[in-house]
Amino acid sequence: MITRRTFLHTLGAAAAGSALAAPEPFRLRYVLSSALYGETPLDVILPEVSKAGCESIDIWCKAHGNQREQIAEMGDDAFAALLEKNHTKLGVSTRYPLGPMKLQDEMAWLKKLGGKIVLCGSSGPKNPEGAEAKAALQKFMEDMKPHVAKAEELGVTIAIENHANTALYHPDSLRYFAEFNRSPALGVAFAFHHLHEWQDQIPALIRDLGAAQLPFVYFQEYSEGISKKVSKEIEMQQMPGFGGPLDYRLVVEALRGIRFAGVVSCFMHPTPRGVPILPTTAEVTAAVNKSRAYVENCLKETA
Repeated sequence: MITRRTFLHTLGAAAAGSALAAPEPFRLRYVLSSALYGETPLDVILPEVSKAGCESIDIWCKAHGNQREQIAEMGDDAFAALLEKNHTKLGVSTRYPLGPMKLQDEMAWLKKLGGKIVLCGSSGPKNPEGAEAKAALQKFMEDMKPHVAKAEELGVTIAIENHANTALYHPDSLRYFAEFNRSPALGVAFAFHHLHEWQDQIPALIRDLGAAQLPFVYFQEYSEGISKKVSKEIEMQQMPGFGGPLDYRLVVEALRGIRFAGVVSCFMHPTPRGVPILPTTAEVTAAVNKSRAYVENCLKETA
């Protein structure tokens, strides 16, 4: 029979152990972009999700890929069966052609198939700074209210990319986004390559935005190959670990510091759009794994 003294000692030790327990180790969650494979059929791409160390698929439409159109042609049930067959899930629907104000049907579709994030660009003036950025982001937030309300109702998130020639581009606009956004159903799809003029600010911007504003991060750097035909070596420098100048140790330190809980995509744009980034499916997946291994090594170096 346990004595009261032994019981209290055991209880105290358990409480002390619980208080001193280390927090969960920080880890990154990866999503695989279908656009990396051009217009490759989905039944070929989906087996690559687990091979690339990713938890879900990011479905792109034309002109970067055509997997969203493939799903429309095969039907939702057939797509759901493909996901199940390949032991993966829908994570993101990237729908730039719709814009931020025409996402209602896509959000409902996303919810139906278990997806979490719909991604597009912003509306408003091009590349505003300072007071102009403040006014543009205030108006954008007001315009987005009914769409954000729908996202909240469905339990999905609208992620807006900081993209050149849109309202959400300059570092000022990103900080105003964080200041004015009050909904967990709206956030930034944070794109490093559109911040190449302010590359040294990227870690600080991650901290300024915070985990609540960052459901999605592109692990992509700027390269001449984004917009013109260059050697494949230069084009591939958009991918982490392929020789670009961005120090991902500073990036992952900042992400760890905010306890980032969104998803990341090792990504690049081929020129021309709509083709695989490398000749074969296996080579594309190998490139993603090279990038992921590089990022994971940066995590270890900064732990």
